[in-house]
Amino acid sequence: MSFNFFILFSITVFVASIIPGPSMLLALTHGMNYGAKKSIVSALGNLTVTLIQATVSIIGLGTVLIASETVFQIVKFAGSAYLIYMGISMVVFSKKAQVENKFEKEIKSFSLRKMYLQSVFVTAGNPKAIIFFTAVFPQFINPDADYASQFLIMLSGCSVIAFSCFMIYAVGGQKIAAVFSGEKLRASMQKIVGFAFISAGITLALSHKR
Repeated sequence: MSFNFFILFSITVFVASIIPGPSMLLALTHGMNYGAKKSIVSALGNLTVTLIQATVSIIGLGTVLIASETVFQIVKFAGSAYLIYMGISMVVFSKKAQVENKFEKEIKSFSLRKMYLQSVFVTAGNPKAIIFFTAVFPQFINPDADYASQFLIMLSGCSVIAFSCFMIYAVGGQKIAAVFSGEKLRASMQKIVGFAFISAGITLALSHKR
């Protein structure tokens, strides 16, 4: 893969990744509630699934999954249900969190493992990522060059971009939390983000492959 092609590939993946979606919304939420430093764990969860999705697309299984309407629908509705569940939980929690130090207690009790798994579930619940990778990768493959090295370069690029985009939102969330530091303001932000998750879940459920 030439340098110019790699730059074009990176821009394509970056634009697709930085657009607000369930994973970036989660990054913003974790940044707000736990800070950018702890959100690195969440970014690693997002990165883990992103690499799996990209690898599945590279080895050709992505085409099989896309062709299977049943598998696609199962993954889509499972992801949608999880997003809606998260949203409802956040809205309910925001109403109960008006008492003093409620947010702080919840944040301290939320483990890094749970943050990682939450990121994994949210990322894995979007089957359209596989469709994206399956459509994009072939456009940047040079048939006359070594496939393995090209795939390694693209996976490395995807890793850096996925991690960077997640952390951009996490840092942004931390900045927002610094502004909305009061309990009532934090509860309001929590409610807004909760409704955003519900909206994202409904949108995913109503979406189609193309």
